[in-house]
Amino acid sequence: MPTRTAAQRRAEARVAYDAFMAACPSRHLLERLGDKWATLLVVALADGPMRYGELARTVAGISQKMLTQTLRSLERDGLVTRTVIAEVPVRVDYELTAIGRDLLVVLAAVKEWSERHIEQVLDARAAYDEQAAAG
Repeated sequence: MPTRTAAQRRAEARVAYDAFMAACPSRHLLERLGDKWATLLVVALADGPMRYGELARTVAGISQKMLTQTLRSLERDGLVTRTVIAEVPVRVDYELTAIGRDLLVVLAAVKEWSERHIEQVLDARAAYDEQAAAG
């Protein structure tokens, strides 16, 4: 078996979409999915289509600008669909796609984990900060 250079090994890894490789495009997706607003919006859409205003009320604290940007990003990534319904006034619904619903399982679990373990995390932070201040 011939010896491969580091550049060849990196090129092979890119083909396999290895997120540990700096040039892997999946890193951009991981960055999007690590965003709190993206996570909260995907989980908010778990029960079906919602209108923009419903999403804004459900996800407290999100600005109009961030809600719009995040929905556009999720739509661009194929996780959410935007459907315009010709009514008076015009209605726009947002809904998870098939891969968005697949992702929902993971993000809902992360949300639930964070809610279940926040007390432990807050205690750990307080202990760490106390040690750092003493130290």
